[in-house]
Amino acid sequence: MTSSYPPLAQTLVDRMVSIAAATPEQAVAFQGAPGAYSHQAVREAFPDRLPLPCPSFEDAIEAVQAGRAGVAMIPIENSQHGRVADIHFLLPESGLSIVGEHFVRVRHCLLGVGDKAALREVKSHPQALGQVRRHLRAWGLAPVQFFDTASAAAAAAGEGNPAMGAIASRLAGELYGLNILAEGVEDADHNTTRFVVLSREAVPPPLGLPAMTSFNFEVRSVPAALFKALGGFATNGVNITKLESYLRDGSFAQAEFYAEIEGSPAEPPVARAMEELAFFTNWVKVIGSYTRARDRAD
Repeated sequence: MTSSYPPLAQTLVDRMVSIAAATPEQAVAFQGAPGAYSHQAVREAFPDRLPLPCPSFEDAIEAVQAGRAGVAMIPIENSQHGRVADIHFLLPESGLSIVGEHFVRVRHCLLGVGDKAALREVKSHPQALGQVRRHLRAWGLAPVQFFDTASAAAAAAGEGNPAMGAIASRLAGELYGLNILAEGVEDADHNTTRFVVLSREAVPPPLGLPAMTSFNFEVRSVPAALFKALGGFATNGVNITKLESYLRDGSFAQAEFYAEIEGSPAEPPVARAMEELAFFTNWVKVIGSYTRARDRAD
């Protein structure tokens, strides 16, 4: 597995990969360097399992497909930036099933090897820099783009330059021995990322617990196709929490949709709605039914 991790991060990656290899069924694959928010999600949701860092989403998914990890923890959307790019293509193509979800409150920290007064620049992922831009402007710090937050922290620690800091998680600061100069520096206090857990085998949610179902479908090329396809959810009282369209393979003729609903096909109203959906579409692919992690109004 090749990567461009900074040296301090690579040392941790090598150690974590070696440990996970001994009991792969206990490994949870995630994208990014140790200390990434995906790593934080793994530690929160699976405190007794082994985090397995991977350079890309594809690598994390492939680790599960190949049996090097039991499950993968993949970010799907952020409260500020919407869906994660390409994830709605990767999920159905992976052949894996969503078996859970987890929400991480993103609390950015200002990290450095010295004190705040010595800082002149800070590294981080462009999205993270955008999420703290008002604080950076107030402090007179110049942003420097880096490919991910945790790697930025590892690079800043490795350079040892008091003038160069990083924006990343508290976990990244602790892993790379950086000083936490300020915490909660994001401009929006609702900054939250939703993750899904992917497994080779589907695991139906226990009956009686609030559930979610994620699926893709392609409408037929006829007038009012989407209206007809979704009508069964309204008549059966099934709440649609997400509906996003996208085009595939350069075709503008028929849109594909990614949708999420409350409930599972084991519940009669959902089963009836899904049956009506199938009647008005070319195909439907259920990616997974799983226990709901929290109220969508939270």
